[in-house]
Amino acid sequence: MKKITLIPILFLLSAVGFSQAIADKMDAADYHRAVWHPVHFSLGIDSTSNEQCLSCHQEIIERKVLPKAEAGVVTDSLQSWYQTLTSYSGAQETFHRRHLATPLAKELMNMKCTTCHQGWNPREAAPIPPNVNNERFTLRKQVNPEICLMCHGKSAYQIMGLPSPWQESRDMFQDNCLLCHETIRTTRHQVNFLNAKAIEKAGKENADTCFGCHGGRSWYRIAYPYPRHAWDGMAKEIPEWAKHRSTQSEPRFRLNQQQAQQAQK
Repeated sequence: MKKITLIPILFLLSAVGFSQAIADKMDAADYHRAVWHPVHFSLGIDSTSNEQCLSCHQEIIERKVLPKAEAGVVTDSLQSWYQTLTSYSGAQETFHRRHLATPLAKELMNMKCTTCHQGWNPREAAPIPPNVNNERFTLRKQVNPEICLMCHGKSAYQIMGLPSPWQESRDMFQDNCLLCHETIRTTRHQVNFLNAKAIEKAGKENADTCFGCHGGRSWYRIAYPYPRHAWDGMAKEIPEWAKHRSTQSEPRFRLNQQQAQQAQK
């Protein structure tokens, strides 16, 4: 009987282990190259496309709502809060798909990954342990809550002069937001993450289109202080509640000349 030598086997195993170690280092290097890519920094973020973001983060679009929760509840047996409005149709969808991929999102919005995510600077990673004195510290990978507040704030029915929340007073106004807003604050939705023309059209057909982003899908207990863009026939006197309001949207959300012209067509 021939003796079996272990040297070739040990050499083979060590070679495999060495190759795996090299692969692990290459993966780590690729990760670090991605982390420090210019698209994650302010100089490159504004020119970054959704395609570039999704080339690494495609899972956020492909991910689906679980058919059954871990507690055993069947998803289709429940109605999510955003499904209570007549402007939404179809099954439940994940957070990112509701803002990027659903029919409603594609019709009324022009959202980009960079609308909410302004990159992630590794230099601004959360300090460990936390620095309790740095009160204004914000993780850039996280979303600024004010961006969410623009579409998910509480309905400011008191400022609008409604006698009660829209859910209670909508019948008094024929369930039609444009009954008043046909002539009041008519310069609206002029931002690059919304499709203004489609919103105006949909709002005429269904008031839930308007209410959905103005209290109907409220995540916050406060209303967003929208910039008070001037409109034709606007009163010269500024109401007390509006004296500290901006008259322009945040610069990165403003329409450029070409976008403004297309919005008017």
